Amino acid sequence: MPDFPLYTADRIRAAVGLVDLIEPVAEALTAFSTTDGAQAPVAVLPLSDGGDSHIKAAYLPGGRHFLVKIANWFPGNRTRGLPEGGGFVALFDATTGAVTALLEDEHHLSDLRTAAAGAVCARALARPDATRATVLGTGRQAGLQARALTLVRPIRQIGVWGRDHGRAAALATRLGHDLPHVEVTAAADPEQSVRRSDIVVTATAARTPVLFGSWLRPGQHITALGADDQAKRELDGAGLQRATRVFVDSRELNLRYGDVHAAIARGEVTAARIDGEVGEVLAGRIPGRRTPQDITVAELIGIGPQDLAAAETALALLERTSG
Repeated sequence: MPDFPLYTADRIRAAVGLVDLIEPVAEALTAFSTTDGAQAPVAVLPLSDGGDSHIKAAYLPGGRHFLVKIANWFPGNRTRGLPEGGGFVALFDATTGAVTALLEDEHHLSDLRTAAAGAVCARALARPDATRATVLGTGRQAGLQARALTLVRPIRQIGVWGRDHGRAAALATRLGHDLPHVEVTAAADPEQSVRRSDIVVTATAARTPVLFGSWLRPGQHITALGADDQAKRELDGAGLQRATRVFVDSRELNLRYGDVHAAIARGEVTAARIDGEVGEVLAGRIPGRRTPQDITVAELIGIGPQDLAAAETALALLERTSG
C-alpha cells in the first residue's frame, strides 16, 4: 500500500462543493498574477473521437505543495454509458518532492474549479445589478456555470442554448428545479437570448464561434471558457474587437490556445488586445470594469494554480471528514 492517502471520486464529490472553491480559486488567480516565479505549464493532447487529455502542473513559491494533474475528456463516452471525464490530481510536498495525496477525482475538481473561476470573473467584472444571463452549452460545465452566477450576482433569468435543443431543454429543467427562484428556459434563438442578457457564458467544445460580436451590447460581461486548446473557438474576432476590456487567466497560455490565439492567428486582433490578467484585477493592480457601459470579456484556459487551490482545499475537507 502507498504511504500517502488515495481518495476516490465518490469521497471527493461528497466532501467538496462549488461554494468551497470560489475563494480559494480567487486567491490562486491573484497569486499566479502577482507572485514572482509562479509556474503553470500545460500540455494538451488531442485524441480520437473528439477526446483530449490536459496535463497541467503548478507551483507557487512559498506554498506547501506543487501539483500535477491529468484531466481527460471523452464526449463520446455519453453513448458508451461511461463518464465523460476522468483522470487524477497528485499533490507533492514542495520541500521534499514526496507525494502528499492522490485525488482520483474523475474530473470533479476540474469541473468545480472552472465553475468557481466563472463565478470569480462575474463577481469582479459583471455589473453588480446583472439579473439576466445566457449560458451557451448543455454539458456539466454549462450547468455549473449557471449555478455559479447565482452565487455572485442577483440572477433572476437564465437562458440555456445548445445545438441540441433537447439537451438544452433537459438542462433548463434541471436548473429550474435546483434554482427555484430563477426563471430558466431553453433558448431557441441564441442571438436573442444573448442580446437580452447582462452576463453571457460560453461553455462548449465548439471549433467555430458560437458567440458573435454583432450580438453584444454595452454593459455586458462575457466569460468564455470552452476554447482551451488550439482547435476550439467560441467568441469571434468581432467580439474581441468590440469588447472594451479583455482579461485572461494567463497571458502566456491565451496566446497559445483559445479565442485570443485564434483571433491573432487570423489577423483579427493583436496581443495588445489583452488588457491584463484576471488576477491583476483581483489584486487591484489594474482596473476591471470602468463604466457601466463597458463590455468586459474574461477568456479562461484553465491554469494549474486553480487546480492546486482546489486540491489543497479538497485535501483539507477530506481530512476533516476522515477524522
